[in-house]
Amino acid sequence: MTATLQQKLQVRLAQKLILTPSLQLAIKLLPMTTLELSATLNQELIENPLLEELPSEEPPSADEDLQTEEARGADAAATDTGDTWADAEYEYFFGDYLDAGYRPHLPQELRELPPIENTLSTARSLADHLTWQLCLEIDDARMREIGQAIIGNLDENGYLAASVAEIEGVLCRIQQFDPVGVAARDLQECLLLQIRHLGLGGTTTETIVADHLRRLEHHQASEIARALAISVDEVKRHIEIITHLDPKPGARLGLQPSHVVTPDVHVVKVGDEYVVALNDEGLPRLRISPVYRRLLDKGAATSEATRAYVREKFRAALWLIKSVDQRQKTIHKVATSIIQFQRDFLDQGIEHLRPLVLRDVAQDIGMHESTVSRVVTNKYMHTPRGVFEMKYFFHSGIASASLGSVSSLAIKQRIRRIIEHEDSRKPLSDAKILRVLQDDGLELARRTIAKYREELKIPTSSRRKRVS
Repeated sequence: MTATLQQKLQVRLAQKLILTPSLQLAIKLLPMTTLELSATLNQELIENPLLEELPSEEPPSADEDLQTEEARGADAAATDTGDTWADAEYEYFFGDYLDAGYRPHLPQELRELPPIENTLSTARSLADHLTWQLCLEIDDARMREIGQAIIGNLDENGYLAASVAEIEGVLCRIQQFDPVGVAARDLQECLLLQIRHLGLGGTTTETIVADHLRRLEHHQASEIARALAISVDEVKRHIEIITHLDPKPGARLGLQPSHVVTPDVHVVKVGDEYVVALNDEGLPRLRISPVYRRLLDKGAATSEATRAYVREKFRAALWLIKSVDQRQKTIHKVATSIIQFQRDFLDQGIEHLRPLVLRDVAQDIGMHESTVSRVVTNKYMHTPRGVFEMKYFFHSGIASASLGSVSSLAIKQRIRRIIEHEDSRKPLSDAKILRVLQDDGLELARRTIAKYREELKIPTSSRRKRVS
């Protein structure tokens, strides 16, 4: 049996998703912050000789039209010689970006952006506060060195996390610094330091903390009264003093390190409307270098290797400029859509933040959800309500009988306010908070209340209780 080989020509129609170099570059630039984009553009200016930066004070070139015509002549020359470097993208973007540079032009009234002070945060750390006092109180260099060792071993709540066998003397001095109770080795010592500072050493208040702290934590006033042979009312008076002590004296000074947030988008109110202005400060204005471009002219005495190199860099420069342009337009579209959805928040505050998901914005601007996701990643928006990460505006909703769908953030704010106004002697349980919200028409489960309360870092009702 003999097998035969045959040649056949078949035509098949298939759809394929091909990421062109320009599309790959656009996807790469989209999630970048303004600072990251600036660094990338500056690096490209170094690596690509056909890119150059147009100085901010330099007006557009007077012979821009002439240069554009020369460039189009170079394009035609390249086509005559069989070159394929002049693709469709080149023709569309050539005239706009050849020499004039690219910089988004915003209405004049939007150029008055918020001052840098609005985006700066400063904080004095606990270590700085204690070191300042150490230098004032102790003159001996050796003692200061030991004091610095103690301060350097305090955790974020002001507790000492190291052995004090060799530094007891300095430890006692530091424990008298402000805030009182700092450098304690545990909660009990922290409270005792504050009690003695108030002049209550040797009193029943000190005894309760020293000998009955566990019962105190569980609100067992009756058991403490029996152990001390005093009335429950007297125990409650001592507990009232204890509840006003600070269990974490270092926490109010142990703030997070300062950092600067550079908003990528500014939302400015013009009349009755909110308008988006992109923050392009620090972004270089790019244009194609006319000097290198002339190497592609028909009469230029350049070798084929040189022309091939220039063509490659020319195409890369155009792709970059186009991708930056597309990035800025996409961010502007997404930001504009967000402020349209969240107009009530901008006008009235967080309780009016409406539920919003990526799909809503994607459908509004006619783009894919993944594109919207890349836009809002690691980007900040400066609004009249403050600076927020763009992801902040996206939250799921909870059904409401009277208000429609309510944002989960608005519900958390409502829970916080309910707890702030509760009777500290009879704090509300999660079930009672649930009933309050249900009376407002919100359809929630008790476990949802518990979850939101924990995310707000609010303790349970038993730990919020205060004995009167």
